[in-house]
Amino acid sequence: MLPTGAKETQLRENNSQKVHPQPVEEAMNQNPEALETLMSRIFTNISSLKSSYIQLQSAHTPYDPDKIQTADKLVIAELKNLSELKHFYRENNPKPVCVSPQDSRLAAEIQEQQSLLKTYEVMVKKFQSEIQNKDSEIHQLQQQIEEASQKRAKLEKNLKLRGLLTKDSEDENRFFPVDLTPDLFISAADAASKAIHDFSKPLINMMKAAGWDLDAAAHSIESNVIYTKRAHKKYAFESYICQRMFSGFEQESFGVKSDNLTVSKESFFHQFLSSRETDPLDMLGQNPDSIFGKFCRSKYLVVVHPKMEASFFGNLDQRNFLVGGGHPRTAFYQAFLKLAKAIWLLHRLAYSFEPNVKVFQVKAGSEFSDIYMESVLKDLVMDESDVKPKVGLMVMPGFWIGGSVIQSKVYLSNMKVAE
Repeated sequence: MLPTGAKETQLRENNSQKVHPQPVEEAMNQNPEALETLMSRIFTNISSLKSSYIQLQSAHTPYDPDKIQTADKLVIAELKNLSELKHFYRENNPKPVCVSPQDSRLAAEIQEQQSLLKTYEVMVKKFQSEIQNKDSEIHQLQQQIEEASQKRAKLEKNLKLRGLLTKDSEDENRFFPVDLTPDLFISAADAASKAIHDFSKPLINMMKAAGWDLDAAAHSIESNVIYTKRAHKKYAFESYICQRMFSGFEQESFGVKSDNLTVSKESFFHQFLSSRETDPLDMLGQNPDSIFGKFCRSKYLVVVHPKMEASFFGNLDQRNFLVGGGHPRTAFYQAFLKLAKAIWLLHRLAYSFEPNVKVFQVKAGSEFSDIYMESVLKDLVMDESDVKPKVGLMVMPGFWIGGSVIQSKVYLSNMKVAE
């Protein structure tokens, strides 16, 4: 037996040679602040990863490639951070031989986070695959857009050569997909007819306000008309406006002097296209002395007689302003400009056709023909007698377009209408 002192010496030597692994609980007791910091970073990282994943999901509805790429980078960055924390923990905390209950809870939490991490990695790979598919679709669409742009450029070049491409207010090319057809002219003629009707309203109202005798005024326009109703005398004023606005329609210049003696049909159609969506006052503001400006000026002076204007406004200031080369911004003149533009566009369109659209007028007293004429009254009662109805007023002229006839609109004298 060893002496007591020798036993103690040998025991100390054996203890110094034996290595006891430190469990997590001991590590926490020795450096609890470092471990708490590590765990805090892990949970913060997991929270950021969840937030990035939600952003990645949101970027898919609606699909936004830029937002998807940004969110994808955030998710990958958070995954890298979590992986670095995992390796750091393993390097600094070897697996203990003896596992305490607290160590078990920590290991279970870490296992759960690793499982969640793998789930995120799978979802990220899925989203990356979807992004690649979307990028492929975008590439295909870009190719289709490029092909369409090339076709459009080729089409615009052909239209420029034909004079059918115009420019908008921002000086950018604008294509008007309009076919030059009889239906287009018919719609323009209907618009002109409506414009005559619309302008007759303020004209009649101004006459009433100035104390005019409307019966006498209608009689002075056409004295041989027998009106079915007193209200029908409005057609006399529409006829008055029509006669003056369509005067010179059969001329290429429309009665307006111009330095340009010959105008191509493409140019006529170009003028129609470029003007139809533009406010007439804006057209005049750009060029008050244009052909359209001269047309408006000349037609106003023949439609609105000096005595008529003086009775309306008490002076001739508006007329003098027009004669001096201006275009007043009064409500009455702007109402007239809408009428002038509709008639102007119809003339531009008529000379776009090959051959030109021809205009024909119907004289008062002519026999009614349902081939060349259309009654503005639709509820007429025809007598059984052999006497054919007579034209009292022409409200809108007719047109020959190719081999077809666009009927003139007339008011028939001394007719009965259904009650």
